[in-house]
Amino acid sequence: MPAGRGAGAKYEQLAWQLREQIRAGTWRVGDRLPSLRQKAEQSGFSLMTVLSAYQLLESQGWIVSRPQSGYFVAPARESARETLPRQRLQPLQEVDINAFIFDLLQAGDAPDCVALGSAFPDASLFPRQQLARALARVARQMLPTGTRANLPPGCEPLRRSIAQRYAARGMDVSPDEIVITSGALEALNLSLQSLTAPGDWVVVESPAFYGALQAIERHRLKAVAIATHPRDGMDLDALEQALCQYPIKACWLMTNFHNPLGGTMPDAGKQRLLALLAEHRVALIEDDVYGELYFGAGPPLPAKAWDREGRVLHCGSFSKTLATGFRIGWVAAGRQAQAIQRLQLMSTLSTSAPMQLALADYLAGHHYDKHLHTLRRTLEQRKHAFYRAIQRVFPPSARVHYAEGGYFLWIELPEQICTTRLYWRALEEGITIAPGRMFATDERYRHCFRLNASLSWNSRNDAAIRRLAELIGEQLA
Repeated sequence: MPAGRGAGAKYEQLAWQLREQIRAGTWRVGDRLPSLRQKAEQSGFSLMTVLSAYQLLESQGWIVSRPQSGYFVAPARESARETLPRQRLQPLQEVDINAFIFDLLQAGDAPDCVALGSAFPDASLFPRQQLARALARVARQMLPTGTRANLPPGCEPLRRSIAQRYAARGMDVSPDEIVITSGALEALNLSLQSLTAPGDWVVVESPAFYGALQAIERHRLKAVAIATHPRDGMDLDALEQALCQYPIKACWLMTNFHNPLGGTMPDAGKQRLLALLAEHRVALIEDDVYGELYFGAGPPLPAKAWDREGRVLHCGSFSKTLATGFRIGWVAAGRQAQAIQRLQLMSTLSTSAPMQLALADYLAGHHYDKHLHTLRRTLEQRKHAFYRAIQRVFPPSARVHYAEGGYFLWIELPEQICTTRLYWRALEEGITIAPGRMFATDERYRHCFRLNASLSWNSRNDAAIRRLAELIGEQLA
């Protein structure tokens, strides 16, 4: 089982408990919470710990303080009252999206833009000096023959460190089934290639991470896009229908902190997902690059945690948590490990040896968990700051879907809004967004967009949010 809920500072534990009680309805909007002294007596924590917990919840918008009266549950955050796609199941004989994605990403690559459309977290959040020192150490120690040791499946100390992180969450993954790749996207592409041939059918989400759609186009596959909920994940009834109607060979899902929606599939959903796939003998490619970026006291488990038949190819990365530029990912491939290694030898040959060794060196120093703890807290604070700002200045008809993890906000505007048009208009003013058209092969999300909330909250970003609100208002008018 995963690490217990006791992880983290005491005030964070107490804040998490109170937040879960508010979610469950124990405390409702307007209810007065116990006083600091009462809560200290009830919980056994000190007055300072209770005060810190209340202040944290207030900074996150869950409670408000009233002078001389105490702390009260704040008005409800925007609920996940999502509009699901009209089609729960959409067969796609042909996927053609790469040219559109390429044009948008190329156009928005200017270094002076406010990069609200970026898929990567703010690079200033990463321990660059520690990583640079690790890279310098391994560069001095590398032997001319060292590259050979980092050919597929990859650097053995790095694979062992990753296996130990699985073990810490109660998952039995051998270093021998882990293949180090050039980022998670290579892991995902190799996994897809190992399971399919051109013309095969694959299940993807709707909306989907655009990298999945590009991979399907590249490998000349057919797709069934399944409606995905911003809170609960893929519509499993629609998935069951697809598995019965089409000869599905693989299923590509993002079960934790979905890109672009942000939501996480509940544990019960992950278990049902695996049961459905086992019944139809279909493999799961699980994209879990955001799983470490949770805001609660413990991480969500991937579907891989319930895999008893080796059907899940679990793909992860350090690009979203530690070192974007290193481009180091992996796949815990189980029975497909040998096939993926052979495919990698025919494509990239291997992942950068110095980068593998540097990450292995950094992980051996036991700095990673401390860094992750700080990263999660910072992302939560920044995401909430963006959320509050959008709530203040966007039109009331906008829905902002907030998830307790990751760094994306999914924003749903009235249907007459075209966010591709909004993208080009904002780009003229030095602002990028990720329009909904990037995440589907048709126009069903043309009124939605994804926003990167990992950036520091400052006057420049505040001005960018206000300008986006004005541009949306222009379209509404």
